[in-house]
Amino acid sequence: MLSGKVAVVTGGSRGIGRAIALKMAEAGASVAVIYAGNRDAAEEVCEKAREFGVEAFCFQCDVSDFSKSKETVNEIILKLGGIDILVNNAGIKIDKLVLQMTGDDFEKVLDVNLKGAFHMIKHVYGHLAKKRAGRIINIASVAGLMGNAGQANYASAKAGMIGLTKTVAKELASRNVTCNAIAPGFIETDMTDTLSPALKEQAQNAIPLKRMGKPEDVANLAVFLASDLAQYITGEVVKVDGGLCI
Repeated sequence: MLSGKVAVVTGGSRGIGRAIALKMAEAGASVAVIYAGNRDAAEEVCEKAREFGVEAFCFQCDVSDFSKSKETVNEIILKLGGIDILVNNAGIKIDKLVLQMTGDDFEKVLDVNLKGAFHMIKHVYGHLAKKRAGRIINIASVAGLMGNAGQANYASAKAGMIGLTKTVAKELASRNVTCNAIAPGFIETDMTDTLSPALKEQAQNAIPLKRMGKPEDVANLAVFLASDLAQYITGEVVKVDGGLCI
């Protein structure tokens, strides 16, 4: 489905990003795995991706850094010959009630989760527009659709990402570049592993399908949205949440 394409996945060393990078490699895309700090994990993803017969390289980048993001995008284009697909998945969380949340707590999450996505889109924008083809996929969250107690920063960033998605979709539509968002619910990742057993049980009981999703559930949709099968879909927010946010 993605043969001959080059996919860039931020936060690609673990969790949802890792699953997306590997699914895209399996679908035939060469992948650029962007990671913040865990080089060993990123290299492991690249090694597994190469087993599908594609090129795969790791790039260390703090996407909240505007200049470093630009430098990394240029490096990827030089090394892999271009970019066809951008997946903005990099994210952090600092969960606290608003009463305890500091301004720094709020800004750090927005810097990575929202500004980081903007930086990457900004730096591939001209490249994709000139090619008159491309796919941008932003990993949002159901928290950005319905809010979540203790996640004012995270929910705000993800809601902002949805607005960013719709705006970029409108701006780049004339250039045949689509931009969509995926809004996962409770997915089995490092982030949800930190939840207490009681909170996990409470979350599962709130999900109509009565179970958490897997990173591959999100990755399957990302591959579809990156493919020609989704060429007439843009500006959409697709939930992968087991019915949590109906």
